[in-house]
Amino acid sequence: MKNILKDLNKAFENRVRLGIMSALMVNDSMSFKELKRLLDVTDGNLASHIKALEKKEYITFEKSFIDRKPNTSYSISKLGRLAFKKHVTAIENLLKN
Repeated sequence: MKNILKDLNKAFENRVRLGIMSALMVNDSMSFKELKRLLDVTDGNLASHIKALEKKEYITFEKSFIDRKPNTSYSISKLGRLAFKKHVTAIENLLKN
């Protein structure tokens, strides 16, 4: 059983982080506001999970201004895409066994 679990990534065990990564896998980028609305979480909750994923270098961000208002947009990194695909494959393999 331990071999089956070895490719599960602890960074994606939390539902919010799983949601962030899933959303970014299918979108080129998403703003903080869009992620917050999609996942129905508080600013602080989302910010802490985004920070954890940034620390692992799984997501990247870009800051800009839209109508003089700050906007932060997030994208999945190449490393993040590979790690998430590996995690999803591990879940699929676990379900098959």
